Amino acid sequence: MLVRTLPLLVAALLTVLPIAAHAQLRATLLAAGFNRPNGVVLDPVVAGAVYVVDQDGVVRTFLNGTERPTPFLDVSAVVSNGGEQGLLGMAFPPDAATSRRVFVNFTNAAGHTVVARFTRSAADPMVIDPASRFNLRWPNGNGPRQDFIMQPFANHNGGHLAFGPDGFLYIGMGDGGSANDPGNRAQNPTTLLGKMLRIDVAGSPANGYTIPASNPVPAGDPALTGINALPEIWSFGLRNPWRYSFDDFGAGRTDALVIADVGQNAREEINFEPVGQSGRNYGWRVREGTLENYQEAPAYFPLTIPTFEYPHAGMNGEAITGGYIYRGSALGAAYLGRYFYADCVQGRIFSLGLNIAGSGEATAGTNTEHTSEMGGPFQCIGSFARDTAGELYFMDFGYSASNTGRIFRIDAATAVAPGAPRNLTGTVQGSTVSLSWNAPSTGGAADGYMVEVGSSQGSTNLGTVSTTATTVAGAVPTGQYFVRVRAANGVGTSAPTSDVVLNVGCSPPAAPATFTTTVTGSTVAFAWNVAAGTTSTVIDAGYASGATAVSTPFTAPAASITVPGLPAGTYFVRARAVNACGTSGPSVERTVVVR
Repeated sequence: MLVRTLPLLVAALLTVLPIAAHAQLRATLLAAGFNRPNGVVLDPVVAGAVYVVDQDGVVRTFLNGTERPTPFLDVSAVVSNGGEQGLLGMAFPPDAATSRRVFVNFTNAAGHTVVARFTRSAADPMVIDPASRFNLRWPNGNGPRQDFIMQPFANHNGGHLAFGPDGFLYIGMGDGGSANDPGNRAQNPTTLLGKMLRIDVAGSPANGYTIPASNPVPAGDPALTGINALPEIWSFGLRNPWRYSFDDFGAGRTDALVIADVGQNAREEINFEPVGQSGRNYGWRVREGTLENYQEAPAYFPLTIPTFEYPHAGMNGEAITGGYIYRGSALGAAYLGRYFYADCVQGRIFSLGLNIAGSGEATAGTNTEHTSEMGGPFQCIGSFARDTAGELYFMDFGYSASNTGRIFRIDAATAVAPGAPRNLTGTVQGSTVSLSWNAPSTGGAADGYMVEVGSSQGSTNLGTVSTTATTVAGAVPTGQYFVRVRAANGVGTSAPTSDVVLNVGCSPPAAPATFTTTVTGSTVAFAWNVAAGTTSTVIDAGYASGATAVSTPFTAPAASITVPGLPAGTYFVRARAVNACGTSGPSVERTVVVR
């Protein structure tokens, strides 16, 4: 029987895919029903106000957890929305309390990047005055400035906005799109594409910004001034810096800029840039991560190698989403200084240890995946957020469906029993049984699982086996098995999954082809045929059609029974055939009237 084989299978024959033995994190769902949320921004002026930036062009307002009927901002009528286009970023400046300003980044109807400044309504600080819009004006070769940055293709728009600890606005610009940066824009000093920009938006200059004196070109960086680079440029050689952040919170902060740059076909990379280290060339399109991508000279040397990279090979990931260096308290000391990031295409989430030298440079430490323990994989983790306590959040959305966007908080696993495992499936190929399931999405994190096996629904008479695997497979004897799985941790054990019924080497018998009843006074005679392979026949009787109040088995080859002295009444009776692999459906139902 299965009880004799399962321990051997788990110990030696099973294909076991281990999960984290001591899960430490979980994802707490806070809100759902969004479209494609790519930003959660806390209001620095109005206490309790939180804004959810949606790629469709609407910024929704939540005050103390309740959504207000009027959005903070709605630019859906002027954005090109779809794919990598739309409303892509929003940030408050350091002087938001006095200037009442907010900055947004979106692609306009023609697909070009617009960085716009808005002002809050005087009547309601949680509503933007649409008439206050001012598009920052950018260099345009030898022509007059224009209020957008031209994008030659629809993808690689970057779009994130962040104010650094220096008070300046950083704007991540993708290379303009298509494959292999066909215009070599990331290495071209006369275009803003493929760069990290840094500008001063304080005051009301004619173009909406001025150039900080400490930018590479005004500061006289010989690498950039020697090639006549645009003064807005802070660093070179980026493919699509979709999300980046500053290590500017809490004890141990370094104020470093951490850029997650989306790769092409082979590598995803993380660049750690110590405070003030401008003018770096991160290498694209000459390199993708540390791999040579294009045989040509870059705009200038040296090329800065990534602090960390991971390959596409083996489906480790395909599109990195940058997060934050954690310096909060809720996750515990073990996570302090670790950089949280995700991969959108694979729906996976990780944390990376960073070893920071006295020079301020960082090298990569251990890289840990948290996807399973946090209830993933997810749809697409498109962005992260950080609150005023340094705790982290992430946004998840599906590319093909609307209203699937969700917002999660990253929490420490709490001291509660886990919820039931999810999506238990079982398959049979010959004598080989395979079981698989997903980690619980509710309750505490699971340390392991219990596989329960019985010969009937809910029973465990064939044994219980503990494992830390989420997939098991092996050869088992002929028979029918009812299998379910429970999750367990140090606090307790979950409820079971629904049973999976596995028939190995045989099938349940056919229902009795004939079933007759004869009533003589208070005596009823039942007769049925015994189908091939039947080991017993069960007679079900109830007081309504299809109902069962009594089930009585009769061992084969018995094919009839006479029951005397039945009380007066009307009974609905049917027969089912049973063997080691299950029970048939019912025979024809007979109505028995005893007077």
